[in-house]
Amino acid sequence: MDWRWGLAPAPAPVPFLEAMRLRLVIAFVLVAACGSEPADVRARLSLSQAMATGDTSGYVRVFAPRPFRFPEDHGPHPGHRIEWWYFTGNLAATDGRRFGFQLTFFRSAQTAVHDARTSAWAATDVWMAHFAVTDVAGGRFHAFERLARGAAGLAGAEARPLRVWVEDWEVSSSASAAAFPVRLRAASEDVAVDLVLEPGKPVIAQGAGGFSAKGPEPGNASHYYSLTRMPAAGTLTVAGEPLAVSGNAWMDREWSTSALGANVVGWDWLALQLDDGRDLMLYRLRRADGTADDFSGGTLTYRDGSAVQLTVSDFTLEPRGAWRSPIDGTEYPATWRAQVPRHSLDLSVTPVLQEQELNLTVRYWEGAVDAGGTVSGRGYLEMTGYSGRYSSASRSAF
Repeated sequence: MDWRWGLAPAPAPVPFLEAMRLRLVIAFVLVAACGSEPADVRARLSLSQAMATGDTSGYVRVFAPRPFRFPEDHGPHPGHRIEWWYFTGNLAATDGRRFGFQLTFFRSAQTAVHDARTSAWAATDVWMAHFAVTDVAGGRFHAFERLARGAAGLAGAEARPLRVWVEDWEVSSSASAAAFPVRLRAASEDVAVDLVLEPGKPVIAQGAGGFSAKGPEPGNASHYYSLTRMPAAGTLTVAGEPLAVSGNAWMDREWSTSALGANVVGWDWLALQLDDGRDLMLYRLRRADGTADDFSGGTLTYRDGSAVQLTVSDFTLEPRGAWRSPIDGTEYPATWRAQVPRHSLDLSVTPVLQEQELNLTVRYWEGAVDAGGTVSGRGYLEMTGYSGRYSSASRSAF
């Protein structure tokens, strides 16, 4: 959902995605834009470095709703400081084997002024892409990262026709008037994805007409929309074996120059495609004491594409149990109970694999999940901002 990198509390509001943005900057300094492995960078990045500044002067702020314009809004918004294209989904091979996938692209502006540059290597943006595959039957989780400057064709985004890329990972469309269907392509080591995604249901505007407030301060908001059930088909390669696959994908699209409140330490984001044809998205902005911030929310999308907005008072997310990361013992909730009483939803959400933690430049848990209860379904869960043992308050205070 995906102001997804507010990793710790700070004495003043932390800019929206600021931790990710600054880690990218530091990463580029360390690798000199040309080739150290991400693992080399990870060991040298600290949270204090990542949250060192919060200047948003000169960037476009989001103060009110505005109509979406397509296909232009599928493309880049250079006046805003940050934006992302977020694809997740559940797939099945023809032999019945199940997989989850994630392919995400993040743009972070380094200057509010986009003047003419004389050098092909001059860049006003930096880019990060994450690619992950969950092999359920094989019990394996694969996660990879690309970092690049928006220069010399290394990374960028275009609206007509739609293309977003970081090196040879990309989402692209051959149609200029309509962005979809799109093709997703990424490969690393012996894992690859090559999928075509149809739009499925209509675009769902998140928040008030696509205006998604993240706090009480003016301008502390984003433009945010989703495609909640995109038929997907193509080829997934694991351990060097190409497999014909099909399933459903979810796209989140968001851009802003925004901030999370000082007391927000992370979030939990859940997107489910339910077997009755409805699609449920919930996000809980998590305060330091474990309670949900008032600007948490979500949507419930019906089979016909109509949707209702959900506020923090409409739902509860209750963590159950804990999974401990083998990296440093950080605990994440192992399962969840999601309740939306007004819409007769009481769901138990369980990861298909517990170990779906991305240990990349930015560290977080994101992976494929199953839902059961009043209705079954499949989807994706993201958890950020956990460090050490999550407290008894965060287990119960929702």
